[in-house]
Parts: sequence; C-alpha cells; structure tokens
Amino acid sequence: MRRSGLLAFLCMALVLIAGSRLAFAEPTQVAHVTLGHSTVPLNGPWRFHVGDDPRWSSTDFDDSAWETVDLTPAPGAHDGDVGLPGYVSGWSRRGHAGYTGYAWYRMKVSVDSGTDAPLHLAGPTLVDSTYQLYVDGKLLGGSGDFSGTRPTVFGVRPSIFPLPSSSSDGPKTYLIAFRVWMDPLDAGEDNGGIHVAPIIGDAAGIDLLHQVQWLQTFKGYVVDAVEPVAFVLLALMVIGLISCRTEDTYRWLAAALILLALLRANQAVFYWSDVLSSRFSDIGTTVILRPLVLAAWTLAWRDWFSVNKYSWLRYFVSALTVVYLVFALLGRPWFMPDAPQGLKVAADTMVEGVRVAFAALYLWIIGLGVIRLAKPSTYLAALAAILVGIGLFATELNAQGVPGIWFPYGTGVARGQYAYALFIPLLFLLILMRSVGYARRRQPTE
Repeated sequence: MRRSGLLAFLCMALVLIAGSRLAFAEPTQVAHVTLGHSTVPLNGPWRFHVGDDPRWSSTDFDDSAWETVDLTPAPGAHDGDVGLPGYVSGWSRRGHAGYTGYAWYRMKVSVDSGTDAPLHLAGPTLVDSTYQLYVDGKLLGGSGDFSGTRPTVFGVRPSIFPLPSSSSDGPKTYLIAFRVWMDPLDAGEDNGGIHVAPIIGDAAGIDLLHQVQWLQTFKGYVVDAVEPVAFVLLALMVIGLISCRTEDTYRWLAAALILLALLRANQAVFYWSDVLSSRFSDIGTTVILRPLVLAAWTLAWRDWFSVNKYSWLRYFVSALTVVYLVFALLGRPWFMPDAPQGLKVAADTMVEGVRVAFAALYLWIIGLGVIRLAKPSTYLAALAAILVGIGLFATELNAQGVPGIWFPYGTGVARGQYAYALFIPLLFLLILMRSVGYARRRQPTE
C-alpha cells in the first residue's frame, strides 16, 4: 500500500509539473484595447528579448519565455532633453547594463474600436537608437536604414503607421513587434530601447497626436536653429570690422562664430531631417567641430583683448587642438571597435585633460585682458567671453554640479542656450561700439 501510495503521489506530481509548464508556455498575452475616437498608449505588458532573429516578428513565434517589460511612465515623466512626455528608463536599468545591439519588443493587441474608422499606430518618439516596426509579421517601416551590416541611425521623429484593415466585424487583433538597434554611441546608464510607448488609435486621433508630437520636437530644437543664424549675422558684422583696415584682427572671431553656428545647428538638422546620420554627426561634432571651436574662440579672445605678445600662445593652442582631434577620434566607439577598452578610456581621459587646459587658458586670457585694459568696454567683452564659455565648457560645468537644463512650459532649454541668448545682443553691442569708434577715428580732423 505504501508503494502504491508513493507511485500515486509521484504521478500526481508529474501531472502538476507538466500542467505548470503548459501554462507557462502560453502564447503572447493579449492586451485588450477599447477605442472610440481616441488614442491609447501601448504601455504593456511587452515581451522583451535581447538579440536578433527574423522569426521573432512572426505571429506563430512563442515568446512565453521572454521577460516582461512595462512602459508605463510615472506621472509627469519626461525626457531630460526636450521634454518629451511619457518617458521611461531603458534596458540598461532593466537588467541589461552595458548591452548594445539588437533587441525585440512584442505585444498582441485586441482592439475594439466601436467604429469603422481605420486604425493607425504612432511610433515611439524616443528610441535608442533606431527601430523597425512589424505588424502581423510584415514590416511597416521605422526609423533608420537597416540595409547594411549595421543599421545607419538617423534622428527618431514622430511617425504614423496605418494598421492593416480587417474584413471581419468585432475586435481586431494585431501582433506588434519592434526590432530595436542600440548603437554603441548611445550607451549610457539610463539608455537602451524604447523610452516612449507607441500609441494606437483611430486615424483622426493619431493625426492630431502626430501634430502635437511634431510641435514638441520643433520647440525642443528651434533655439538650436535660430541661434546659428544670429551667429552667422554677427560673423558678417565682424567681417565688416576686418574691412576697416585697422591694426586689430578679427579673423579668428569671424571663424569662431561660423564654427559655433555649425556646431549648434547640428542638433536641429539631426532631429528634424535625415540629412545627417548619427555617425556623421558624431564625426562632425565630437571629433572635428568641438576642438576647432575651442581653439577659434581662445584665439578670438586673445586678439580682442590684445593678448598677442606671447608668441608661444598660438603654438600651444595648435598643439592642444591636434591632441584633442587625435584622442577624440581614438575614443569614439565606432573607431577601431576591437581596440582594448583601456585605450578608449585613456583617450577619453586625455580629451578631458585637454579640455581642462583649454578652460584654464581661456580664463587666463580673459583675466589678463581685464587687468591690462581696465575700461567699461573690456568688462562687457569679459562678460561676453564668459557667456560663450558657459556653452563651450558645458561638460566641465556639469561635472561641478551646475544645473544644465530647465523645462519652461514643458520644453527643455539648456544652460548654454540661455548663455548664448544673452551673448548675441552683447556681442552685437560690442561690435557696434568698435565700428563707431573706427568710423570716428577715420573722420578728417579740422
């Protein structure tokens, strides 16, 4: 009797274990959505898995062993850049710190629209770094170019994807899958994957939402488009000073304004269009423009404050610039990706040291100019130089704990943007004062 009782117990245990496995192996959970003329964010639960496999877009694939991800944001949450609402942390904070590459999100959605209106999906407005959207196993589109061995990343902008229509009445069921690529350039402690959930709704509602999303994107980078125009106009005024044929030189000031305009405009161009890829933008800004901008502004203030009796200064600035260019290139994740991590860390450390050297030299020139030319216009020029320096040395100020961005009216405005907004009219005044002074000196005396 004991043996038979033991066998019966084992049989029951096996049945329970098998039953639990069958329950765990259920297909993708179905999220039920009821729509009228409205939109609903698809916060989850999403099935998530790192890696890449074309079969993961299929409706027949069993993703029950995948982990679950919830994209529900905290009340009032937004990103730390332009203020996009609905922000959640990426996979680096969800158990995949340091991972870059492919990952997939899957969700089965049953939609009861209550109307015959076509359904659309608004793509996620913030993704590290780009994505493709599959619905019922078919590619509908996405952001970036996936034709190469590695995707080419462009700025993720608001997008609309019409969903397939259904001939049957009642709820429509879709298998929605996102294939996400995170570029090593975007690696960070809070980064990875989808940060703002996609939104489903009727065509009219999604169209209105799309307009609001674009307005937020436009507002977030409009300052980066307007300020460069002002810099170029100031450069034209400076060129007018050069034509005055005085003993002063302003060539470096004109060059500094134009280079800064290119650096600032990069943000708007990248996020508003597909003109610049992430890689090309990184080369232009991190490797080329940032070193040149620091060098140009250092030499521009050297000339403005007449601190040009030190012949070594030009060679020192040139040497710092070359070192910055070389080590900025060595430190980029896409350059020599198989190089030892220690080399990348050493390169980044060298760049930090060069930037500190530039900052010290920059402040030394301002201080020396104020001491030697103690007059009201010099103090105004020193203030202008400090305002530019707030934008140029943003990384160093961040390291000191100085707040870097504020969100007036829900739109992110960086510390440097405020500084440049004050600098532009101040430099205009300084150029005007010098132009008037040169004009008076050129008038014939009675």
